Amino acid sequence: MNNPEYVRVGDKKYKINTDFRVAIECNMIAESDDIGDTERPLAIIYKLFGDDGLNNPQDWEKLLELAIKYLCLGKELEDANEESDIDLEKDRYYIRSSFIQDYKYNPYDIKYLHWWDFFNDLSNLSNSEFGNCCILNRVRNLRNLDISKIKDYKEKDRLIKAKKQVSLTKRHEKTVSDVEKQSQDKFFELLGGD
Repeated sequence: MNNPEYVRVGDKKYKINTDFRVAIECNMIAESDDIGDTERPLAIIYKLFGDDGLNNPQDWEKLLELAIKYLCLGKELEDANEESDIDLEKDRYYIRSSFIQDYKYNPYDIKYLHWWDFFNDLSNLSNSEFGNCCILNRVRNLRNLDISKIKDYKEKDRLIKAKKQVSLTKRHEKTVSDVEKQSQDKFFELLGGD
């Protein structure tokens, strides 16, 4: 299958902004708690199809469906609750180093790279148990490591610390500081709550 450049809704053809950086932005928009449920789909439509997509509200529903399919590489949307071992924005420097190591190019330095080509290269980075493994996949392997299988306590402690250093905060997970917690407790106390 060729990398798509356009989608069709009825008899109208929409050009897709196919650069991988746009797809990463769309992912960030989809996961953002700072963007409302109404604005989120419109922002994705705008990013991928520009003013042409935004100016045709009768096509929004279909455009969003096609946008999701495009972002999922032509496949059905996988289970959204599945925990990912990669964050395309936070892991940017691991991705950069890994592409340079394996492919001899930095995707962030080139003017244009189709989302599907970027994802294909990302999916095929070196990952071998025999030492030939790029930095991104070493980090991902560490994130997925089952610590409970490690018997040596010193090694287990070292790996727990290393795993913490590269961990990803879960989507929608917010940490509350002690001061914020005390403030919230005081607020509920003033309201007469528990």
